[in-house]
Amino acid sequence: MKIGIIGAGNIGGNLTRRLTALGHQVAVANSRGPESLKALVEETGATAVPATEAARGAEVVVVTVPLKAVPGLPAGLFDGAAEGAVVIDTGNYYPRERDGRIDAIEDGGLTESRWTEQHLGHPVVKAFNGTYAQDLLDRPRPAGDPERLALPVAGDDEAAKRVVRALIDELGFDSVDAGGIDDSWRQQPGTPVYGLREGVEAVTRALAEASPERPAAHRA
Repeated sequence: MKIGIIGAGNIGGNLTRRLTALGHQVAVANSRGPESLKALVEETGATAVPATEAARGAEVVVVTVPLKAVPGLPAGLFDGAAEGAVVIDTGNYYPRERDGRIDAIEDGGLTESRWTEQHLGHPVVKAFNGTYAQDLLDRPRPAGDPERLALPVAGDDEAAKRVVRALIDELGFDSVDAGGIDDSWRQQPGTPVYGLREGVEAVTRALAEASPERPAAHRA
């Protein structure tokens, strides 16, 4: 599969490592340009590209940048993507530590991924946002293993969610359907499932126990 990854931080870098190792064709981009990705390219065999080219021909595009950087991504980012391309949003809103106040999230009632989706102009599937980056390297397990971790996945397009869940399975993790993007508050920072290292049953229970009220520590 041809996969574009926009953002080469902890999650983006480790997804690049895992997905190339699984045989996928990965193009990776960051805000500093292809030259800054030389070490990652040499390590993984991925192709470093400008952000404007990361989605070109891609069947899956992973957007893994700070929320505050989303509005600054190039216009028409997905114009050259494959028909029906699936966009994965791994983002989280950290108003105090990084992103500053975003009124549409704080006051407008938008989930973080709905806000991101509106800025990208393309439907998204929310996944990997509560995953420890190192777990992508250290914690994959075969299907049926009692220690296999489960990740929540939210999105409005059922076919797109199936693609993402299949990719998560290939990476060595189970997944739990967390509903649509308007339900994705259940996996945002401060919820029971965020950062949870457990299997399907515990992740399903944690999603059900979430409150729609954003914790004070995660508000501006």
